[in-house]
Amino acid sequence: MNDHQVGLTHYVYRLTKALMKQGVKHAVISPGSRSTPLAYAFSESDTMQTFIHTDERSAAFYALGLVKATGQPVALLCTSGTAASNYHPAVTEAYYARLPLVVITADRPHELREVGAPQAIDQIRMFGEHVKESVDFPVPENRPDILSYIEQRTVRLLSVAMTAPRGPVHLNVPFREPLLIDFQQEVSSGRFQQQLAAEMTLTSQMNDLLHCAIKESRQGLLIVGEQTATIDKELFWTFAKKLQWPVLCDPLSNLRSEVPSDCVDLCIDQYDALLKSEKFIELVKADCVIRFGPQPISKPLSLFLKKTCPKVYMTVDESPNYRDPLALTTHHVQSTAESVWRGIDLQMERTEYTTYWSTANQISQTVLSENQQFAEDEGHFVRQFIAHLPNESDVVCSSSMPIRDLDTYFKQTTHDIALFCNRGTNGIDGVVSTALGISEARKRTTYLLIGDLAFLHDSNGLLISRLQQTNLTIVVLNNNGGGIFSYLPQSSIENHYEKLFGTPTNVKFNHLAAMYEAQYDVVTTVESFEAALQTPKTKDLRIIEVLTDRAENVEAHRSVWREIAKRVEQHES
Repeated sequence: MNDHQVGLTHYVYRLTKALMKQGVKHAVISPGSRSTPLAYAFSESDTMQTFIHTDERSAAFYALGLVKATGQPVALLCTSGTAASNYHPAVTEAYYARLPLVVITADRPHELREVGAPQAIDQIRMFGEHVKESVDFPVPENRPDILSYIEQRTVRLLSVAMTAPRGPVHLNVPFREPLLIDFQQEVSSGRFQQQLAAEMTLTSQMNDLLHCAIKESRQGLLIVGEQTATIDKELFWTFAKKLQWPVLCDPLSNLRSEVPSDCVDLCIDQYDALLKSEKFIELVKADCVIRFGPQPISKPLSLFLKKTCPKVYMTVDESPNYRDPLALTTHHVQSTAESVWRGIDLQMERTEYTTYWSTANQISQTVLSENQQFAEDEGHFVRQFIAHLPNESDVVCSSSMPIRDLDTYFKQTTHDIALFCNRGTNGIDGVVSTALGISEARKRTTYLLIGDLAFLHDSNGLLISRLQQTNLTIVVLNNNGGGIFSYLPQSSIENHYEKLFGTPTNVKFNHLAAMYEAQYDVVTTVESFEAALQTPKTKDLRIIEVLTDRAENVEAHRSVWREIAKRVEQHES
């Protein structure tokens, strides 16, 4: 055994052990030659679970799904060249979604860079500002100081990834040939044992500020944006009951599920539909808003807040780079949401403001429960899809019409149902792979609600179903193109709409389902859709294709919103 192989073996095992000590339990590997040493080290580990995905873009989103589901860092490994370039969309999503993705790109050694060597591109800081930190590691050598550096640098990078705002980091690791390691060689763990980080707590100044704002408010709102599926719901609702303020729960807040019976009237799940009414907006202006998490999905909510401009707008965000696309924040509380929920000890009386929100919410829920309000549109299909979700299930959706339909139709429930969506950049790429990653990590009944274009965009994500066992039911809402654009002003320019925005592909997915040996159904009516949902799942991968019409969808949605506004206004008068 030569010095090169000894040094290479010690190097990759020391790096692997440093990752595991910092909480990395999963690694997604895209096959390639230059990354061989680390692929071997990861696969040889007794505690790191590895997944193989042959498409790098889909692999990165699969890893992102694992991160979303577990809240822990996940390693993502590929060979050199354009393989690494394909990671960029998921890296960008991870950056803006604050997910600790650990991107490891194997590279050519320095003497083979920029000289025309195959599969050699400039990988130094290739992800730019979309990673929190990027490091070009040294070439493996059989030297103790190099091994110590590798260990400490890896630990620090993981600490950066896990520090608020959490986000991806990039390790560029060059290897010289030969690339084989010695599997029999004993490797030391190095000196490093553990790195501990301080927990955020609510300071006395923060506490005083929050208490004062709450006490002085007459029309206060709690707004909760996206939260993890492991959110402490009991802690939150204990806090909300003390304030007795309406809680506008984004569908991704995961607060619309497992709602306690004594909080049903505080949980406002219909604000997106309600805030489409100008008369309702005038009656529910808030003087104080406390927002947890990012700004919710609802555009009507954003327009409402921008128009009414609450006197006090408090953003609770653990990062100094607090999220506020509306530029409304008057106070930033740099703390975790849980610290606020745990730290506030006030008992407020319920106001007419809360009662009004609750009454309007119940009216909207009633409209959505009436079958006569619905045509054979996507909203009706989504409503039936939600009604058939079993307890202890997960729903992943794409960032176009599916998440907006869930915002409208996913009403509060006592069931344990978690919702996921890639909302860091709101793109439609990688959704299938993210869903498969979430399903793998959580081991629950998992559904993907997705449009036809988003499904096409990541159809390669299904490749992993040929390499490992999967468990996913995919409901594809096929309206033959970009359905969300039908709700935007672009749809009024008929001469250019279909070519530039509608983009009909005239694609059906029966052949794709056959290629992956998936259980497949195609439906055109609510009755046939219900029958498909009630049919037992016979294969690990299932695709239910729902054929709808874009024009009918728009009018049906708007008809429901008009009915909600009419009944709320009638009640007020």
